[in-house]
Amino acid sequence: MAAPIGFLFVLCLQIVLVFSGMLYPRNSMSRTVFQNIDGMWNFRIDASESRFQGFSEKWYTRPLKQSGPVIPMPVPASYNDITQSKELRDFVGWAWYDNEFYVPPELTTKRVVLRIDSAHYNTIVWVNGQEVMQHFGGHLPFEVELTKYDVQGPNRVTVAINNTLTPTTLPPGTIEYKNDPLKYPKGYFVQNLQMDFFNYAGIHRSVKVYTTPKVYIDDITIVTGIQETNGMVSYTVKSTPASSVQSVHVTILDREGRSVGESGQSQGQITVHNANLWWPYSMVTSANETAYLYTFKVTLTSNSGVTDQYSLPFGIRTVSATSTQLLLNNKPFYCHGVAKHEDADIRGKGLDFPLIAKDFNLLRWLGANCIRTSHYPYAEEIMDQADQQGVVVIDESPGVGIHKGNFGNESLSHHLQVMEEMIQRDKNRPAVIMWSMANEPQSGLPEAEFYFKTISQFVKKMDPTRLVTFVANADYQEEKAAQYNDILCINRYFAWYSDCSHTELINLQLTNDLQAFHRKYSKPVIVTEYGADTIPGLHQDPSFVFTEEFQVEFLTEYHKVFDRLKKEFLVGEMVWNFADFMTLQQITRVVGNKKGLFTRQRQPKMSAHVMRSRYHGLMHSNATQHSYAQGHATVNSKFTPPVVFPVG
Repeated sequence: MAAPIGFLFVLCLQIVLVFSGMLYPRNSMSRTVFQNIDGMWNFRIDASESRFQGFSEKWYTRPLKQSGPVIPMPVPASYNDITQSKELRDFVGWAWYDNEFYVPPELTTKRVVLRIDSAHYNTIVWVNGQEVMQHFGGHLPFEVELTKYDVQGPNRVTVAINNTLTPTTLPPGTIEYKNDPLKYPKGYFVQNLQMDFFNYAGIHRSVKVYTTPKVYIDDITIVTGIQETNGMVSYTVKSTPASSVQSVHVTILDREGRSVGESGQSQGQITVHNANLWWPYSMVTSANETAYLYTFKVTLTSNSGVTDQYSLPFGIRTVSATSTQLLLNNKPFYCHGVAKHEDADIRGKGLDFPLIAKDFNLLRWLGANCIRTSHYPYAEEIMDQADQQGVVVIDESPGVGIHKGNFGNESLSHHLQVMEEMIQRDKNRPAVIMWSMANEPQSGLPEAEFYFKTISQFVKKMDPTRLVTFVANADYQEEKAAQYNDILCINRYFAWYSDCSHTELINLQLTNDLQAFHRKYSKPVIVTEYGADTIPGLHQDPSFVFTEEFQVEFLTEYHKVFDRLKKEFLVGEMVWNFADFMTLQQITRVVGNKKGLFTRQRQPKMSAHVMRSRYHGLMHSNATQHSYAQGHATVNSKFTPPVVFPVG
C-alpha cells in the first residue's frame, strides 16, 4: 500500500532535520570541480618508535621533502602494495602525504572547498601548515571550506593518516605489545585484527577542490512513494545561509530532459504522472525499464541575484517487508547476489575505474541482482553504477568484528556517527534498500541487545524509508539483538568451518537453522554469506576441500535448501565471495581468502559458471511471474528473457 502523501513529506522533513549536507561535487553553471589532486603525491611513513616524530618535528609546516626522504605515492591507492618493502606493506601508524593545488584569483570570490572522498582511518589535514580538518574513520568523505584561509595562488596540502585499529574504532582491533626481551626487541608490537581482510591504508579515493557560490544549496533529501500510476516525490532543499536566499526552484526531468514536474518551494511534494519506476534489471523485460532515473534539478537565487544550481539523479521506488517477503514497489524481490570487497592487486582498496567497470560487467554476466558492501561503504562511483545499472545494494557500515569489549559508550557513539555519515551520503540512492549496521558482531552477548537497539532506533529515526539489519552469525538460541532487524541476514558455513568437508550434512543443518530463526522472529531471511575456499586450478575427484570440485558441490547443496525455503520465507542468497581478496597472513589463508567465484584478477572458477546458470534461471523464473511495464505489474503470458546485457 502506498504511503499517504502527507506522511511522505513528514519523512522527508524528518531526515533533513537530522543531517547537514555534503553533496557530491558536480559541475554545473555555478559549480566547478576545478582541481582533481589525484596523481603522484610525496609520501613518508613515520617509523619512529613512538610514531610521533612527524608531529614533534612539525612535518606539516614545510614540504615533506624538506624534512626527510620521500617517495612518490599514487592517490587514490592503498600504500601497502606499491613498493617492495615489507615494512611498508605491514606498517601500522602515521603515514604522511603532501601535494600542491592552485586556486586562481577569479575563484576566490566563491566558496572554495577541499574534499577527500576517503582515507583510512584517522586523518588530519593541513593547508599551508595550518590545520583545517580532522576525520575519524575510513570509507566516507569529509571536506572543509577554505574560504576563511588565504588560499589564492599555490597551496600545499599535507595529510597524515593513521591506520591503527583500537577497541573503539570501526572496525575494532587491538595493539599488543610483546614484552619478552628474549623474543622481541624493545617497543615491538602487533596490530591484532577482528576482521578477515587486509588492513589496507592510504588515501583510497579522490581528492578534489571545488567551488560553489557563497549562498549555496547545502543539502537535498528526496523521499518517493507510489500512488496508482503516479510517483510522489517529497523533497527538502537546504540552503546556506538560509537568510540570504531569495528563491528556490525545483524541476524534475525525465531521461530525455523533459520537465515532468516543478515547484517554487524549498520543501514540498511533486506528483510525477505515469511515473517510470526504478526497477532492478532482474525484474524487467526491457532495457528501457531498467533502473529508470529522473533528475532533480535545483536552482537557487540569492538576495544579490547570484544563482546556484545542482542536479541530482534519483529513482522512484519503495521498499518494504512482510513476515515472509521483501517488496520493491510492492512486488516480491528475491535477492540473488554476492558479497564483495574493494580489493585488487597493487592498488589495494584504491578507487579504480577499470576495475569498477569490470566488476559490473561480471555481475551482469553472473546474473547477480544485488550486492552487499561488505564490510564498509563503497566508493560513490561504485554506488553510481548500482543506481544506473539496476543492482540492489545492502549498504553496510564498517562495524565488522564487534566483540566483547567493543560495546561501550565510546564505541556506540562512534558507531552512531558513522551511520549518520553513511546515511547522509547515500540517502537518495534508489539502489540502496537496506542499511546494515554491522557484520558478524558477537550478538549473543547480553550487551549487544542495548547496543543494536540504540543504533537501529537511531537509523530508523534518520531514515524510516529503508530497512535496517545487521549480518548475524550467532546461533539462533543465543541471538540477543536480531529482533531489531527488519530482515534476518545470516552467514552460515556448514561443512566448512564446522563439519568440514561433510556436504551431506548441509541440507539438514541449514534447513533446521534457518527455520528456527524464522520461527523465533517471524521475519524474512537472506543468507548473506556461504562459501568455501578454493584454490584455482586445483582439482580432485571425488571432491576434496580447496578444490574447484568441492566448491561446486558445496554451493549446490546450499542451493537445494534455498530452492525449498524461498517458497516460504527466504528472500535472498548471497555467495561469499564475488572474488578472492587479501587478508592478514595466517596459516588458514593462502595469500588471502580464496572463497571467490573469481580469482583476484577476475578470472572465473568452475563455481562462477554454476552460479551464472543458477542466477539466470532465477531471473527467468521471476520474469515469468511478472512483467513490469510503466511501473505496474501485470501477468506476462508470453515470456521474454530479462535483459541481461546492454552493459557488459
